[in-house]
Amino acid sequence: MSTRRDFLRSTAIGAAGLALTRFSLPSLAQSRSVDSRIEVLLDEPLGTISPNIYGHFTENLAGVFYDGIWVGENSKVPNVGGLRKAVIDHMRKIKAPVIRFPGGCFADTYDWRDGIGPREKRPRRPNFWGNGDPKQNVKHKYDPNEVGTDEFMHFCREIGAQGYLAANVRSLPAEQFQQWVDYCNSPAGSTTLAETRATNGSREPYKVEFWGVGNESWGCGGDFEPGQYAMEFRRYATWVPGFGMNLKFIASGPNVEDYHWTSGFFEAMQKRMGSLHMVYGWALHHYAWNLSRGKTNDWDKGKGEAVNFDATDWYELMKEGQRMEGLIEGHWQVMGETDHEHRVKLVVDEWGPWYRPGSEATPGDALEQMPTLRDAVFSGMTLDIFNRHPEKVAMANCAQLINCLNSLYLAHEDNFTVTPVGHVFDMYAPHQGGQSLRTIFSSPQVKYERDGTPATFWGLRGAASLTGKKLFVTAVNPDTSSPRESEIAIRGASAASGTLTVLSAPDIHAHNTFEHPDAVVPRRNELKVNGATVSLVIPPASVVAIELELS
Repeated sequence: MSTRRDFLRSTAIGAAGLALTRFSLPSLAQSRSVDSRIEVLLDEPLGTISPNIYGHFTENLAGVFYDGIWVGENSKVPNVGGLRKAVIDHMRKIKAPVIRFPGGCFADTYDWRDGIGPREKRPRRPNFWGNGDPKQNVKHKYDPNEVGTDEFMHFCREIGAQGYLAANVRSLPAEQFQQWVDYCNSPAGSTTLAETRATNGSREPYKVEFWGVGNESWGCGGDFEPGQYAMEFRRYATWVPGFGMNLKFIASGPNVEDYHWTSGFFEAMQKRMGSLHMVYGWALHHYAWNLSRGKTNDWDKGKGEAVNFDATDWYELMKEGQRMEGLIEGHWQVMGETDHEHRVKLVVDEWGPWYRPGSEATPGDALEQMPTLRDAVFSGMTLDIFNRHPEKVAMANCAQLINCLNSLYLAHEDNFTVTPVGHVFDMYAPHQGGQSLRTIFSSPQVKYERDGTPATFWGLRGAASLTGKKLFVTAVNPDTSSPRESEIAIRGASAASGTLTVLSAPDIHAHNTFEHPDAVVPRRNELKVNGATVSLVIPPASVVAIELELS
């Protein structure tokens, strides 16, 4: 098995390398005025970009809910039924499609029954993420269950998103999973749990389609072998009443290059069931950190810092993030060995950079980190990877929404700010539901040194989609010092008008704080177009979005 795993890993790495080579080859006639080119092939569609790849993740840890999303009905902070109004307003703006809850590792300690009914009667439980820090908020150490199923689904309704609920496979029986589905989806007045839901404030069902069967079941979610987890998955997902909903079960997939976990689960399911019809999605997790340059192999202390970094740290983290493309291609290949028609899609329901503690805006908020311009470029790069693989990736969930890793927002008491990552999601929203197009990027490579050894990284990359006559192109320039004199060539049409939105800053460490919320904000300008060719300058360390109206 190890030989096979090594082969698959090398195949995935090789595929990623070929992709880099392909994007670095010139595809248009050379021009002295530009050093980079983007060729959009309108007649080579790749598939529809699922809006759900722009999904989010909310776990009951640190300040994600308490002080982040949830402030309570009696708070002086503007709220809608206890939910922070600023978060709701911004989530509506970016058209947030789906939100994952309640974890994450927290999910496999969570009993959904603790979070329903009168809040004053709900039990307090030790939080999985309670770390003993004396500065840690007591609600982060001991979960008061003020936010449960009803509050979370109220949040989803307010922002127009679907809920994606993760079931506790490690410590609750399958019976409780089925009853949670009953509570969420049974028609008004039909079952005892439907009546309980009505008593708790929602007569009408929540109509939850997406259900995660466990979380990281190779680790904190049960420490299973893949065949063991396949048995648990079947037990939880078999004959669950849908109450008129087409339930979509998402299996707990691999961590990074664990191809053994993928092949083991798929083979076990195929052997027992003869098919994978029960599985909608296969969850893939990948967090990026620059452990190789850390001074210790300690899992946490070896990570790089969120705000204090140099250009080499910047590029090395981007390389870790770029691994996502090889992971998607590698696991897709393994899945296809059993699932020949590729019925099961990938769900990347945890992704983002992860740094060592110390940059949190609110002392005591475990896992909170300060997103900088680097994280905006990282996030744009990752979303573009998903955009380029619409036939493979059905959903993705950035970790996490607020006051955590790679957050879109930071909040504390009556303070609130949008991070550079939040601005990227706003800029990229037009891709949702668009037709992804094959797009060829050619650009000089970035050259730098890593521990005295020459290293390179690609110089420009992105994605394109078409919705009606609107062509939308996004790209990132990871070079910390050099702009890209660029030309977009549209194969098959001409552009009548266009706009360019740029997210960048003079300092690669720039970040938005409560005191200075506009250090990194997008700038939008009209773009000069010339038929099928568009010329523009893409600044260093930037994320750009180009909207073109085709004639």
